[in-house]
Formats: sequence, structure tokens, C-alpha cells
Amino acid sequence: MFIQSETTPNPATLKFIPGVEVLAAGSADFQNIGAAQDSPLALALFDIEGVTAVFLGKDFISVSKSEMIEWQILKPAVLGAIMEHFTRGLPVLNNEAELDGEEDGPDFSDPVVQQIQELLDTRVRPAVAGDGGDIVFRGFEEGIVYLSMQGACAGCPSSTATLKMGIENMLRHFIPEVQEVRPAPY
Repeated sequence: MFIQSETTPNPATLKFIPGVEVLAAGSADFQNIGAAQDSPLALALFDIEGVTAVFLGKDFISVSKSEMIEWQILKPAVLGAIMEHFTRGLPVLNNEAELDGEEDGPDFSDPVVQQIQELLDTRVRPAVAGDGGDIVFRGFEEGIVYLSMQGACAGCPSSTATLKMGIENMLRHFIPEVQEVRPAPY
């Protein structure tokens, strides 16, 4: 098994591409070992000293590290854990695990919300996934779109610029009802 790794705009996060499907649908964001109990892969990665967050996408895994350790020391252990997990044929998530984007949330029957979701799915999410992260729609209230950045994008120094300059401008251009984009408070 050959696993590629890529840098992301967030210097504390690397993107690992194992060459096999990681998740069939959705994404999973684990900000600590307690949140990772439903993912054998995330648990294996959190067992590595210095790993602070794990994000699972369709075909990639983003791993964030502590400031106290360098990637040249941490990267071989992460590659080894990913390789061992997939070569042993272990599940990425336990069956009962809920993926991000599948929880109850916004009212998707609203035509404006449907337009927002369509633009996010077709124009934003592929670009954000390229940087090792994801973006999740959390709500639309009184002209304000609430989004959560995940994976490499969550702690990225340029995440505020991505939300304000990129996503907000695009949504406002295509959907007149959108006035602003903010990080979700929840």
C-alpha cells in the first residue's frame, strides 16, 4: 500500500491519501480521543503521541499535531498506523457511528437553504476537501449563513478569509437573500 501525503494551508495538519476509500459518504471530525470512540482508525491515530485531531473524508485522512512535535518525527508513525489499519481490513467507523452532515439540523425544505447547500456541495466542498478539510452547513437565519470548518480548515490561519472573502462573496453573488457568512456558534 502506498500512502501519499500532502501539506495543507494549516501547518499543523497533513493530509494523507491511502489510495482506497476512507468513507463512502459524509465526513467525520474528531477533535479529541473521547470523540473518536466510534472510529478504530481515529483511535489508532490518537494513540500516537502528538496527534491532536483526526478528520476523515471520502478518500483522505487529515491529521493535526501539537506544536511540541515536528512532522518529520510524527509522520512515519502516522503513515504506519494508517497502513496497518487498512492492511488488516479494519473498519474505519463502527456501524452505529453518525457522520457529519447526517444529523438533524437545518430545514432543507426551504428553497434558499437548498440553493446554499447546492453551491456548497458543488463549488466549495471540493476545494476545501483538496486542502484536507470540509465545510458543514449549520443553518440560515435572517440572511446569515452559519458554517463549520472541519479538518485542516478548522484551525487554518486563512479560514476566516475563506469564509468571508471566498464563500460569503460567492453565496451573496448567487443568492440575494444571503447577507453574511459566519462560523457556526454550535
